[in-house]
Amino acid sequence: MEFVITKEEQRTLLADAREAIAAGLEGRSPQYRRSPELARAIADGHSALAQPCGAFVTLHLGKNLRGCIGRLTAGWPLEKTVQTMAAEAAFSDPRFPPLSADELGRCSIEISALSPMAECPEPRSVKVGVHGLYLIHRGRSGVLLPQVPVEQGWDLEEYLDYICVKAGLPSGSYEAPGAQLYTFTAVVFGEFDQ
Repeated sequence: MEFVITKEEQRTLLADAREAIAAGLEGRSPQYRRSPELARAIADGHSALAQPCGAFVTLHLGKNLRGCIGRLTAGWPLEKTVQTMAAEAAFSDPRFPPLSADELGRCSIEISALSPMAECPEPRSVKVGVHGLYLIHRGRSGVLLPQVPVEQGWDLEEYLDYICVKAGLPSGSYEAPGAQLYTFTAVVFGEFDQ
């Protein structure tokens, strides 16, 4: 899927994510802002924000992960997916305690808007840094966003092995009979890009 998110839409989604978290911390309803032009484009279905789309929201404190939650697919418009996943990443990531108000001011936010999944019959065709991976096998699953192997310095073999580890499976399980490997792409942007 060739999916374009304009700079204005990116800034809006990042502001939405921060507002969703701030509202949760302050116990109030979020107040999302749109320019009149963007509001019209959303209402007319001509904005990426109106398109049903999976997304992940990642929070960083310095170089450290502070929360990351997302949905691979969504029946919601991208703007609602991001708003919901931002709050989930801040308050419901089981790896971390809920985010504090003090931490929010020091956090940077990254959003990954996902294309639809495509079956990957040839794992050697995966492009590191372009394709995200989703593996399902023996009732287990794991997902890695396209930027993860680049951040970790993995080559293709390491990337394919780590998707197995992420799913709680032995290395090489992506080639096992019955394993389902999918790829997807993502438009990735963060506050550091703006």
